[in-house]
Amino acid sequence: MDIANKNKLWYHLLLAVGISIVILFVILLALRLFTRHGKEIEMPDYLGRNASELTQSGSQEGFVFVVDEEVYKEGTEPGTVLLQDPAPKEKVKKGRKVYLTVSAKTPPYIKMPALQDLSMRQAQIMLEAQGLVLERIIEKTSPYENVVLDVLYRGHHIAAGSDIRMGEKITLVVGKSIGELPDSLETVE
Repeated sequence: MDIANKNKLWYHLLLAVGISIVILFVILLALRLFTRHGKEIEMPDYLGRNASELTQSGSQEGFVFVVDEEVYKEGTEPGTVLLQDPAPKEKVKKGRKVYLTVSAKTPPYIKMPALQDLSMRQAQIMLEAQGLVLERIIEKTSPYENVVLDVLYRGHHIAAGSDIRMGEKITLVVGKSIGELPDSLETVE
């Protein structure tokens, strides 16, 4: 190989490396501009605000609000923001989507748990876990102490698996000791 061809080879090799470096630099610069790297702002706190106002008016930062989920929470105004993602004070970029969990107007329907033949304490725990309220306990004479004999909703028996709104009041009919039974069945005169 002569010197002229050797110099051309080195020239083209250096030219290819140089062009590759310039292309890589341009790609990284464009990516930095496109992703707005380093231009983050602190996420405002939208908790407690009305979700419909947020979704209609938007925000100064250009956030897009999306109602992701509705959850019933007693004592809150329907449509109030309960949770937001990303959380308040997180570093985010302008114009991103903000997912909101808002309070629902009405409580959801749930399935009535099977409480019959459980202990009173177990039944209370299951009622609380399902979001139901124990209104009162009626004691009924039974050989089974503190066992749930019946479940009442608005004065009527309610079967396990029935649809019922969360937060409804339930009455438990619970067994009460009948005292000591006689040893024999002799009649007393």
